[in-house]
Amino acid sequence: MHICIFEDDNYTKLLPLVYFRPVYDLKCGITTLREKIARSFADPVVALHARDYLRSVLKEKYAGASVNEIESAAKETLFINGRVLASANNLQQLGVKYPGKDTVYTVGETVAAAWVSGKNLDTFRDKLKTGAVFTVNDFRSMDKKTIENTTVITYPWDLVHHNGSQLVSDFDVMTGGHPQILGKVYEGAHLLNPSRIHIEEGAKVKPGVVLDAEEGPIYISKNAKLMPNAVVEGPAFIGENSILKVSAKVYENTTIGETCKVGGEVEESIIHAYSNKQHEGFIGHAYLGEWVNIGADSNNSDLKNDYGNVKVYNEGKLVDTGSQFVGLTMADHSKCGINSMFNTGTVVGVCCNIFGAGMPPKFVPSYGWGGGAEGLTAYRMDKAVEVAKRVMKRRKIDLTTAGENLFKKIFELTKGERATAGIED
Repeated sequence: MHICIFEDDNYTKLLPLVYFRPVYDLKCGITTLREKIARSFADPVVALHARDYLRSVLKEKYAGASVNEIESAAKETLFINGRVLASANNLQQLGVKYPGKDTVYTVGETVAAAWVSGKNLDTFRDKLKTGAVFTVNDFRSMDKKTIENTTVITYPWDLVHHNGSQLVSDFDVMTGGHPQILGKVYEGAHLLNPSRIHIEEGAKVKPGVVLDAEEGPIYISKNAKLMPNAVVEGPAFIGENSILKVSAKVYENTTIGETCKVGGEVEESIIHAYSNKQHEGFIGHAYLGEWVNIGADSNNSDLKNDYGNVKVYNEGKLVDTGSQFVGLTMADHSKCGINSMFNTGTVVGVCCNIFGAGMPPKFVPSYGWGGGAEGLTAYRMDKAVEVAKRVMKRRKIDLTTAGENLFKKIFELTKGERATAGIED
């Protein structure tokens, strides 16, 4: 079976989190959207489609994968929107065999998937080569069917909202219903409801740690280290090689990616790999990209004083999230200094450096510098690359030429953000 995971024109609503990645590489639960789609089928041949400027880095990340091309052997291909929050149950509605005619499956006005063959597939192959995103018009000639009980992610806060249920379902899939304690649990650690706790080999759970799985499962990955007196309430996930600092408090519905350091208080948040929030301070209902660093004693608000719905800047305008709880969204390679304070629903773009007295604005454009009472200026692109190289080197990762070119491309793509904010490059 051939599938192609594609991006559509609504990827823009997931910016700034998807400047450095396609939409399907966002995490929700333990895994990414891409991983959920792929595992919903038995041994599929997977092609990846993304905006053209991401092509080179995706080829490096997924060596040997088909990026913006489909194998010539494919006669029919199931195209699946990378924003679909997939499970085996909801994708079974699409079948595992071509239905006999090209068919598009919709959730509301969104194209969730489509079976494509023949001349339509040839047309799609040509479009894939350009790296252009798909639109509803690309599917207009096909038979239309509506699918039920399927979620399509639209905004960053959707990922946070669904994180708890995805932690539970991912836990069950990954453990096969039989979690095990394979790592080292020291005397004096407390495991509540251990039948819903999985600890991989090499992980260490030090004395005084409390893993409370009475309200949801907890998954501790390979070589993770939980220092004394850390507390984790499930459902939660701690990624490979990550460290929970002494007395860290990780509350329910939290995902911590690979090689992170986390301390203080974290609640209902998603943190991608290589990001640090290792000191006191609170983040809640937040989404942090890769290579983010939160300074000591920094906090975000996730609830307005009037308990009303939080509004968030998205595509240049305030959008009502429909939720009382929305925290900080901070995209890749951004950092904040000690004692930083973020208002409810603040969005920080990529490669920002936040510091200074007072709260930054509720939207900080990518490559923003400052943000406190003194206002914002532009963060020099060459300086941002230099810092990224230095930070990544500490994790024994080199910034490749393709990666460096990506920084430069995103700097150009985000000029409009900075201009709107009155910042000159």
